[in-house]
Amino acid sequence: MTDRLVVSVPEEHLYHALVERFPDIEVVLWDLSGPAPLDKIDVVVAAYMAGVEQFAFLPSPPPRFIQWQSIGYNGLLDAVPPGVTVANAATVHEASTAELTLGLIIAAQREFPYHWRRLQQHDWATTFSPSLADSRVLLLGYGGVGKAIEDRLIPFEVEITRVARSAREGPRGLVHGIDELASLLPRADIFVAALPLSAETTGLIGPAELALLPDGALVVNVGRGPVMSTRAIVAEAGSGRLRFALDVVDPEPLPAGHPLFDLANVLLLPHIGGASSAMPPRIRRLVIDQIERIREGRELRNVISSD
Repeated sequence: MTDRLVVSVPEEHLYHALVERFPDIEVVLWDLSGPAPLDKIDVVVAAYMAGVEQFAFLPSPPPRFIQWQSIGYNGLLDAVPPGVTVANAATVHEASTAELTLGLIIAAQREFPYHWRRLQQHDWATTFSPSLADSRVLLLGYGGVGKAIEDRLIPFEVEITRVARSAREGPRGLVHGIDELASLLPRADIFVAALPLSAETTGLIGPAELALLPDGALVVNVGRGPVMSTRAIVAEAGSGRLRFALDVVDPEPLPAGHPLFDLANVLLLPHIGGASSAMPPRIRRLVIDQIERIREGRELRNVISSD
């Protein structure tokens, strides 16, 4: 390409990083909430957590490349013009999501919310709680996030059962196929779902699947909310049979008055898995690397759609 490369970014930290690193390219601030500032933009970095609706303002002709800031990309490919290369943000969020998963598990197992509520009332009440150590953890989803969760679980002396789309032998042992899930759920003390959203995973965990878990099991969802039936979650939590620790739910945000807000055995977070101080430097590194690859004619990373 002989013309000067034009890149749009939605945040100032990305703008300053690219201007400093690449003085010979044109960088513009644009969060895609309104019309494009230029008629021609080669590379668009999408706004984080803004949804695919932001692409309504893409210029014509469209950019050559769009860098998405999330790992999951459900609905993304249908929202961009044909022929545009799109990449997700693998490597950016895995560590933050995995550490949040461990936090949810430990907080739920050791009953942090219960003790916090009691101590707010100046009531010093101790309990004997479940441990993470020696627990049987069923990990559903063995991509980047699932593997990062496993890395952090191993030091806690747990028994991990891995489940992915298809069975295979992995570096750490057997990875079961999704077709085996029903036979694995009854042995799980802790069931962690770290799945992306797709036609195959939407509604994958419903009343029948949750019913297979043993009494008192902890269910954790850090993937996407619609993977699990909210109605089934409310029913199992409401009966007191299962416990839940959820960073993602369906719908998001939950409407005011939703029963999940008030159930004592539901530890709820507002989808903050990747939203940590680790994200800005990691997305900067990814974007810089992608720009260098474009300039050098090398293959882009994390491509999910290519012309």
